[in-house]
Amino acid sequence: MSAPDHLVIFDTTLRDGEQSPGATMTRAEKLRIAKILEKLRVDVIEAGFAIASQGDFEAIRNIAEAITGSTVCSLARALDKDIDRAAEAILPAEQKRIHTFIATSPIHMKHKLQMAPDEVVEQAVRAVRRARNHVNDVEFSCEDAGRSELDFLCRIIEAAINAGATTINIPDTVGYAIPEQFGETIRQLLNRVPNADKAIFSVHCHNDLGLAVANSLAAVSQGARQVECTINGLGERAGNASLEELVMAVRTRQDLFGIDTRIDTSHIVPASRLVSTVTGFPVQPNKAIVGANAFAHESGIHQDGVLKHRETYEIMRAQDVGWHTNSLVLGKHSGRNAFRTRLQELGIQFETEAQLNEAFGRFKGLADLKHEIFDEDLQAIASDARQKEEEGRFALVRMRVCSETGVVPRAEVTLLMDGREHQMDAEGSGPVDATFKAIETLVQSGCNLQLYSVNAITSGTDAQGEVTVRLERGGRIVNGLGADTDIIIASARAYVQALNLISMNAARQHPQGADV
Repeated sequence: MSAPDHLVIFDTTLRDGEQSPGATMTRAEKLRIAKILEKLRVDVIEAGFAIASQGDFEAIRNIAEAITGSTVCSLARALDKDIDRAAEAILPAEQKRIHTFIATSPIHMKHKLQMAPDEVVEQAVRAVRRARNHVNDVEFSCEDAGRSELDFLCRIIEAAINAGATTINIPDTVGYAIPEQFGETIRQLLNRVPNADKAIFSVHCHNDLGLAVANSLAAVSQGARQVECTINGLGERAGNASLEELVMAVRTRQDLFGIDTRIDTSHIVPASRLVSTVTGFPVQPNKAIVGANAFAHESGIHQDGVLKHRETYEIMRAQDVGWHTNSLVLGKHSGRNAFRTRLQELGIQFETEAQLNEAFGRFKGLADLKHEIFDEDLQAIASDARQKEEEGRFALVRMRVCSETGVVPRAEVTLLMDGREHQMDAEGSGPVDATFKAIETLVQSGCNLQLYSVNAITSGTDAQGEVTVRLERGGRIVNGLGADTDIIIASARAYVQALNLISMNAARQHPQGADV
């Protein structure tokens, strides 16, 4: 196999990213993210883990039917049933890949697999061959390669390539590697595996020590030609290598890497915002590339330099990654057609006319409160409209909150519960606390509140507040999201959405994925 003329970007936001606690996505949300990844020109979209649940299977299938510009991939353990289920899920895709894996470190083989090294090699070969019976594009991963013995890695990789693997992935599954050492591992594998030229070598790095991007770039410098990553670095535990950071590092430092990606970077910021809105994970302001402060300058010396010549303090242009390029402002005089057109430009499409009507009604209501409606507002409106149409046991009907100096805050909340209205008053240490206590008194969910955060969607005192509520019950974690110009109402919406998510049936539960 000849080496690719570009660095292959393998995005696993929809699979590994969804394994972040509380980051479960609906099928419609996964499809929205897949479509913006296609706009980004991501080479491979890992759409999920088909065997994990019926919901995951259906989401992969929907993405395989809709995506034409990227390869659609499903993860599968090195088991016949996993591989066959993955093949069935991706069958409609124009370009398809099966990604199979097995653990290769001594600690995993001994304690998790309880298999001898010879048995692991045999199972890997069998899995790759079975996958090749379904598709021509097969990726094989050595789970926990970062702690695997180099000689054994060489042996199993050679066998996997001979069996038909076209991509070999070297994951730093637990984020243990250091850049110099990880790069050297890749160099040695490429030099020692006799048939290394017949496959593309890939890396998948976790961020437990904050080195996922650095380790990935070290591997690229030593010959890796695929990197696995996620939008905003979303993922298991401390997350994965961040797509936006990897792409812009390689593009900005062409003098060192001598290779580029095919990514259309103008869609990076919109993709980041969409993933943040869908998952309820806000992007920290100082996050590289996509954080609100990424191109802000406070220092007078820096401001003066940038005004005189941008490159004195900026190594990238903000507009190249999507800042300021989608700033069309809508207002209360904007019509339905302008609203629909702007949503389509943002990659937002509704499955039903009812969802569009709900979103347009929210838009008009918001326009009466805010002078200008920005793209970030539209993303939040679209998410809220979809959530409202989805069936749930609970819905916020109305609420009233009283908070004044020297008086205990009090909330009166009316919920629709299983089709009937119920009302409750409660006091709390603040208006949000009182609201949540009123809701809990009605619902009696038994949930633990793990996280409450507020994020301003846009600038200005009239901005919508986006509230994230994380609830836990019986080991299951969900994130609820609510948006409104009134943060108390946004808080109630977020709490109610989280309650609906946690009360849904097993088909919508968080998939038990694999930590490749």
